Amino acid sequence: MSNLLTKIKNAVYADLHEALDQKEKQNPIMMLNQYLRQCEQETEKVRKLLERQNALKEEFTREYDHAVELAEKRKHQADIASKAGETTLYDFASQEHSQYAERAQRLSHVLQQAKQQLEELERKYGEMKHKLKDMNIRRMELMGRENITRAHNRINKVLEENTFSKKAFSGFQEAESFIDRLEHQVNSSYYRNTIDARIAQLEKEMKVEES
Repeated sequence: MSNLLTKIKNAVYADLHEALDQKEKQNPIMMLNQYLRQCEQETEKVRKLLERQNALKEEFTREYDHAVELAEKRKHQADIASKAGETTLYDFASQEHSQYAERAQRLSHVLQQAKQQLEELERKYGEMKHKLKDMNIRRMELMGRENITRAHNRINKVLEENTFSKKAFSGFQEAESFIDRLEHQVNSSYYRNTIDARIAQLEKEMKVEES
C-alpha cells in the first residue's frame, strides 16, 4: 500500500514539474516574476518573525530586570530581619531572595540565547533582502535584453526582405504609394490654385521690362 502511495505521489510530482517546465518555456519572465513574488512573501514572513523575536527579547529583558530588582530587595530585607532578630521574616525574605535569584539566573541564560538568535535572524534577514534585491536587478536586466531582442526581431522582419512576410512588406509598400499619391495631389492642387497669380505676376514683370 505504501509503495502504491509513493508511486502516486511521484507521478503527481512528475506531472507538476512537467507542467512547470512547459510554463517556463512558454513565458519565462512571467514564471520568474512568480518565483520572485514567492521570495518576497518568504522575506516578509521572516520580517514578521524578526519583529516577534525582538518583542520576546524585550519581554525577557523586562522579566530579568524585575527578577533582579526583587532578588536584591528581598536580600536587603533578609539582612534587616536578621539584624533585628526576626527569624520568620528572615526565613521568608531569604526564601523569596533565592527564588528570585534563581529566576533571574534562568532568565539571564534565556535572554542571552534570545539575543544570539535575534542577531542570527537579523543577519539572515539582511542576506535575504540583499539576495532578493540582486535577483530583482537581474530580472530587470533580463527583461531589458528580452525587450531589445523582441524589438530587433520585429525590425528585422520589416527591413530584411529575405525574412519578413509578404503581408508586412506589402503594408509598407501601400503606405509609401499612398504618400506618393497624396504628395502628387497636394502639389497639383497647389500649382492649380497658384497658377493664375503666378502668370499675372509674370505678365506684369514682362511689361515693366518692355517699357
